[in-house]
Amino acid sequence: MNDAGPTNAEPELFSWEFATDPYPAYAWLREHAPVRWTTLPSGVGAWLVTRYGDAREALAEGRLSKNPAHHAEPAGAKGKTGIPGERGADLMTHLLNIDPPDHTRLRRLVSKAFTPRRVAEFAPRVRELTDRFIDGFGPAGQADLIHDFAFPLPIYAICDLLGVPPEDQDDFRDWAGMMIRHGGGPRGGVARSVKRMRAYLVELIHRKREHPGDDLISGLIRASDHGEHLSENEAAAMAFILLFAGFETTVNLIGNGVHTLLRHPRQRAALQESLARGESDLLETAVEELLRYDGPVELATWRYATAPLTIGGQPVAAGDPVLVVLAAADRDPARFDAPDTVDLARRDNPHLGYGHGIHYCLGAPLARLEARTALASLLTRLPDLRLAVDPAELRWRGGLIMRGLRTLPVEFTPEADRSAAHGM
Repeated sequence: MNDAGPTNAEPELFSWEFATDPYPAYAWLREHAPVRWTTLPSGVGAWLVTRYGDAREALAEGRLSKNPAHHAEPAGAKGKTGIPGERGADLMTHLLNIDPPDHTRLRRLVSKAFTPRRVAEFAPRVRELTDRFIDGFGPAGQADLIHDFAFPLPIYAICDLLGVPPEDQDDFRDWAGMMIRHGGGPRGGVARSVKRMRAYLVELIHRKREHPGDDLISGLIRASDHGEHLSENEAAAMAFILLFAGFETTVNLIGNGVHTLLRHPRQRAALQESLARGESDLLETAVEELLRYDGPVELATWRYATAPLTIGGQPVAAGDPVLVVLAAADRDPARFDAPDTVDLARRDNPHLGYGHGIHYCLGAPLARLEARTALASLLTRLPDLRLAVDPAELRWRGGLIMRGLRTLPVEFTPEADRSAAHGM
């Protein structure tokens, strides 16, 4: 990945080259057009906010709504704003698409079920899943770390946390795979996967009402606030967004993180040495730096101006969509020293990788747990892990919100061969 120094030539956004390495374009925007109106490939226009200070303010701005009802898409637009789902469908009524006071009520209810204690207690299961997947591809000496590891780990972890029975989890992997491969389009296989997932979640909620367990869906059902309970539709929508947002961001965090470490061998070696000494401090700061340097969420989810306002000196009209570019803000030299340099020991690191304000990612503690566990296991068990292709051959998935690799082919010495060599 090239250093992202600004250039004088206006960049082309949303090209293949841009998807591969958007950071030079974001550097240009920060310097020349920090709040810029852009027509997206779908035909929808939006303001792109790229400086850290402006981004942080916009994420906490009460006049920027998450409700798509505040925006009328142009007649010629080929796509929709938002995440996978059908406009007006029950699954769209979730924490990412609503404002206070409904957001305040639902987040408080969900927080009662999705507690730090529950996440901490889940750590042994995450380690078990991590070791199971490495055991599966380890003897081969090669793997696609996206397909064989970064994708299945969070999907099975979040299924376990939600309370999806083991016999049904492969279905969830198939549905999630359809959405992550084809993005947020409203047509074809993606729409069918969303419908199937919704039907399954509604049926599962019925079962959990009759036979509750110690899982997140049962906790959502039990959660109450001043006598108010989550409705069935709200519970299904919450389960859906926890599943969708909870797995795709972690897929990309692990994939992008391993890719960054493999491209920066000195930083990777320092982390391996720290892990060998049984230390955890560098691992924790490393995950935060990987979130900042090439995080899983490139743009924050859509916001819409409910009244005229000014962002970074730029007037924004009521109804205008606003996209906060987290990837650009987190490389802003006005806030971060040497922002295009990977420093796993970086301490002053208030990145926006999981957002800011009332919509700060509820699942961030789980994603951090999974990333720490995954990286520690990979670097300890497969110490000579390396890219199996030229970095230029790697391809990044299209789409606005998420940033992630399609595949990550790697090779390594199998553990059995390494043990045999040490025994000679």
